[in-house]
Amino acid sequence: MSITVYGIKNCDTVKKARSWLDAAGIEYAFHDYKASGIDAATLESWCAEFGWEAVLNRAGTTFRKLPEEARAGLDQPRAIALMLGQPSMIKRPMLVEGKRRLLGFKPEAYAAFFGR
Repeated sequence: MSITVYGIKNCDTVKKARSWLDAAGIEYAFHDYKASGIDAATLESWCAEFGWEAVLNRAGTTFRKLPEEARAGLDQPRAIALMLGQPSMIKRPMLVEGKRRLLGFKPEAYAAFFGR
């Protein structure tokens, strides 16, 4: 089964995840949001699985720089619109292998995901 890592190439957390996969000898494709974008259907499926609150990266500078009125009263449709407009607001990385997904990076979670 093919594996795809979604993220932004200069993100430190994405770099750590990719380094972990490389060290483990796990092949994967990398999908860079900034270069290749992301579609609404994909974000909607991630939000259905993890909740939009987990998929939206509120800790990043892109989100924090938004005007207060853009950040207030968020719901899933508005959050998805924000993430589509500025993919830097998507929590990363998202690892996808078939129907299995893993949001964020923690070495122990990756080890468990791959049975190592």
